[in-house]
Amino acid sequence: MQRNFAGIGAVLMLLAVALGAFGAHVLEPHIGEKAIGTYETGVHYHMIHGLGILLASVAAGFGGEARRLVWANRLFLTGIVLFSGSLYLMAVTGWRWLGPITPLGGVSFIAGWLMFALAVTGRSRS
Repeated sequence: MQRNFAGIGAVLMLLAVALGAFGAHVLEPHIGEKAIGTYETGVHYHMIHGLGILLASVAAGFGGEARRLVWANRLFLTGIVLFSGSLYLMAVTGWRWLGPITPLGGVSFIAGWLMFALAVTGRSRS
């Protein structure tokens, strides 16, 4: 399972770099300074959590608790879709109604890092 997530993490990093370049070189003149800031925040968190997926995949090979690392990766992926995805769409389309979705992605990121910490420290939930 972690090998699959390592591949997903690599593709997510590729997309983060491509989307960042697209934003800087194509979108910026068309969507304005405020919207490009929102877009860049999406890229920033996308990249950090793409690296998080790769890190959790590697940690499985060093004895981290596999079940929690899989959950960490699921939560990181969910966070990228909800947090970064909503910011990308808001920046490009102006759809402000997506705003309440963004914090759900942030909660997914936080829960993912908690699962990661529990997995690598060997701490139980109780």
